[in-house]
Amino acid sequence: MKYEVLNKHYEILIKNIRQYFSESKNSIWDRRNKIKIISFHNEEITIKSFKVPHLINKIAYTFVRPSKARRSYENSLKIKEFVPKPIGYVEFKQRGLIFDSYFLCEKYNYDFTIRDPLTETLFSDKENIFEQFAAFTYALHQKGVEHLDYSPGNILVKKISDGIYEFKIIDVNRMKFKMLTNVERLENFSKLWAKENDLMFIIEAYAKISNIDKDEAIAIALEASQKHKDKVNLKKKLKGKKIVN
Repeated sequence: MKYEVLNKHYEILIKNIRQYFSESKNSIWDRRNKIKIISFHNEEITIKSFKVPHLINKIAYTFVRPSKARRSYENSLKIKEFVPKPIGYVEFKQRGLIFDSYFLCEKYNYDFTIRDPLTETLFSDKENIFEQFAAFTYALHQKGVEHLDYSPGNILVKKISDGIYEFKIIDVNRMKFKMLTNVERLENFSKLWAKENDLMFIIEAYAKISNIDKDEAIAIALEASQKHKDKVNLKKKLKGKKIVN
């Protein structure tokens, strides 16, 4: 067992993570990875259990690069202001290789994800949300952060007060830390799967903040968005699944 925890207050939870996780009935995600909410000392905590990796990744995560749980924790520590508060991570080995692993953070009580204003035409205060989202993304990029899965479900939004919103990102094990070019910044919006008008509005707001030429920025972002949609739809077509515009 290998672990790291931000505060010793959570050590008993970390050391008994398998029991806490298996006994929790509050599941909010149950696919390849599993996410549950538990109560610990009157605090609600989100625990993400990563799927046991296949053999090649077991070897890689043991000897070559950090596990997804560890990367989630370490990346969160680097960008605390942009994520739910990290608590720790834990890894278990079997036959000398990494087996199951867990990442823990505070439960962030958000109101919706960015997917809602992107998909609901009459979503309240949409343009204001998009402007603040553009500013949030700019701050993230200025920090030298490229979230490699900057998709709608990974961007949480909380209404702080009338017209004021707070944003947090999740699923942060896949990130790059570097100085981003303008093209890389604009291409980072491609996985939003946004309608053209919505994406143009967001990019125009981003361009204004970042002092990038608006028309050039929109052209780059729209092209990257369409390439992503085409790539995903091709995979769906090959698998006989419904194509989404």
